[in-house]
Amino acid sequence: MAASPALLSLSLAPAVSRHPHLLFSSTHSPRHLRLALPSASSSSSPSPSPSPSPRGGGVFLSPSALSQLDALAAFRYAHSFPHGILTVRALTAPDDAEADALVGLLASSFAEDVRWAPAQRYAQLLAFVIRRYLHERRGLAPHAAVLVGFYKPAVAEEGEEGEDGEDEGEMACTAEVSLDAVGAPGAPPTPTPPLEFPYICNMTVKTSLRRRGIGKQLLKACEDLAVKMDAKRRVYLHCRIIDQIPFNMYKKAGYEVVQTDSIFVWLSLQKRKHLMRKELPQVASGSNFTTIDFDDNVLMN
Repeated sequence: MAASPALLSLSLAPAVSRHPHLLFSSTHSPRHLRLALPSASSSSSPSPSPSPSPRGGGVFLSPSALSQLDALAAFRYAHSFPHGILTVRALTAPDDAEADALVGLLASSFAEDVRWAPAQRYAQLLAFVIRRYLHERRGLAPHAAVLVGFYKPAVAEEGEEGEDGEDEGEMACTAEVSLDAVGAPGAPPTPTPPLEFPYICNMTVKTSLRRRGIGKQLLKACEDLAVKMDAKRRVYLHCRIIDQIPFNMYKKAGYEVVQTDSIFVWLSLQKRKHLMRKELPQVASGSNFTTIDFDDNVLMN
């Protein structure tokens, strides 16, 4: 696990995106859902706040927001390792197999931190909660995005991907990026980050693919998305005090500790966390964005 989860502090009031390029679909998920928007949003949001639909079934998006939604759908971040290639993109069109893989990846990651519950029953509960949470979050695009990364071993690059070249490989990682106050989690972990700034959370790498540099590239992809979506350049995330490897990675990537949980947070059965932030560099429009480089072999758990 990397950036500490906002997922388990979620509100179970899902929402449905009305954009055909960014859907998270499951045949078992409810369709009569309504989006609850924050009471106020930052004036510096990438686009005007969506207006509630008079029918209560979702939101209307301005032309500017629709343009950003297309930009989010087109977002791609790729990195080649000696051992394979990673491609990161926003969660896209309905695909039950992809949805199941993402839910399974997040459920197994969160379940790693729980020792008091029967593993199978707890994993089932997590899968149910996560699936509904993702429905809620996708309805906030383009103010928030769920990124998914796919890894293809180097062997597969040498002619095994087929003629169409569309085989992305296996789902390797995921992260969520809130870009402004509209897309901010309803109940973020403490210490509470400023809602109007980009916030990275629910970041994890598949267990079998850890310590290959994938986590670092996923973090870069999140930062790249914030820049390309014209969000504010100060990015926040949480890191648990006990997670020394992720903490070292964030420090090396340019993040600094802003605040740390009080020791009394243990009374609420939570682990103490650092709130960390990074100032992303200002770049000219249309230019490529590159984060601070560091060792690909150093990866969080």
